[in-house]
Amino acid sequence: MTEEQVPDRERQVVQMLTTCPCEVADRIARALVEERFAACVQRIDGVQSTYRWQGAIETAAETILLIKTCADRLHEVQARLVALHPYDVPEVLTMPVDGSAAYLAFVRDSV
Repeated sequence: MTEEQVPDRERQVVQMLTTCPCEVADRIARALVEERFAACVQRIDGVQSTYRWQGAIETAAETILLIKTCADRLHEVQARLVALHPYDVPEVLTMPVDGSAAYLAFVRDSV
């Protein structure tokens, strides 16, 4: 393996996923990028969610946010996301990602 092919284990790139009301998605995405918590936040609009909340079945129009950041900042990013989020219990899921060396370097350099 060349040095370029060896993953940077110290700064593992991760993708966080959250859903939020459509009307706040841009504000959350912009804040995370401007404050360097995320390199990129992608919005997927038009999601219809059905879930159980406080004993009732609810439905809501939501936006999915895909947040690219680094694992070493995970707790900070999650805390900021929760502070920006209007839900009492926001969905915050995190998964490691792999990709091109250039894109992963972009994410690491941006956060």
